[in-house]
Amino acid sequence: MLAYLTWHRPAQGVDAASYEGALERLHRSLAARPPSGFRGSALLRTEEPGWLSELPARGDAGGPVYEDWYLLDGWSAVGVLEEAAVSRGHVSAHDAVARLAGDSAAGVYRLCEGSPALGDARIAAWVRRAPGHEPPTLAALLGDGMAGESAGLWRRALGLGPAPEHCLVGPEAPVGTSPARLPAGWSVEVLAREVLWSGC
Repeated sequence: MLAYLTWHRPAQGVDAASYEGALERLHRSLAARPPSGFRGSALLRTEEPGWLSELPARGDAGGPVYEDWYLLDGWSAVGVLEEAAVSRGHVSAHDAVARLAGDSAAGVYRLCEGSPALGDARIAAWVRRAPGHEPPTLAALLGDGMAGESAGLWRRALGLGPAPEHCLVGPEAPVGTSPARLPAGWSVEVLAREVLWSGC
């Protein structure tokens, strides 16, 4: 399973309530008329990830940061979702979000272990490897404490921005992602999130 992720914030002058309402309408539209290969989506409000500061500044206000997850069967479903979002049935909801959005980044991640369920994903542990360091095994990365039925380990399959290589989402951060457990040269950023809407 793949997940297309986007991180974004409202443009300058756009209030959070209006933005969140437009985002939820888009997610509900996709849930009501799912494109082929689409397995659900989730909308979360999150603490600002450190890697967003690596994006070029566009003059947008530093408002709340949102994270969208779109779960997909495979690579062909990524293209289907792209076309469906701007086609009959979803285009008005998509364009309403586009008019209100400011800075954004994206990435495609592959589920490596655990569950794709995002309804209780209150914590995300973002793990990145320093250049030149060997990647750890999944066992070394996960360590103890991941509950496979309520948490999932994702690995970046396509970078469309500076997002980290691995992400573990769940109700709490497992000890395997603590800085003391990660291999030398690796770092972790643990962010609290609030699930605003989930259809997966």
